[in-house]
Amino acid sequence: MILWEEESLNDREKIFEFLYDFNPNAAEKTDEIIETKVENLLEQPLMGRDGIRGRLLIIPEISMIVSYWIEGDIIRIMRVLHQKQKFPMD
Repeated sequence: MILWEEESLNDREKIFEFLYDFNPNAAEKTDEIIETKVENLLEQPLMGRDGIRGRLLIIPEISMIVSYWIEGDIIRIMRVLHQKQKFPMD
């Protein structure tokens, strides 16, 4: 099961709103790619690399990084950030 933490949902919303102002189609496509890539974690939860906290799923085609934790059968999506953003340390 994939569990989107509130902060990760807020990240997705900010990304969508930012892109939508410039190109609504790009906003939709980007969100679909994020959703699809994250759903792939159900089949291959270790596909991301080890990060400072948890694991990092890099999505190069849209320059995004998804931070996640694996807790048994649950994959917790913690953050979704652009590669140029810095992950908060707290």
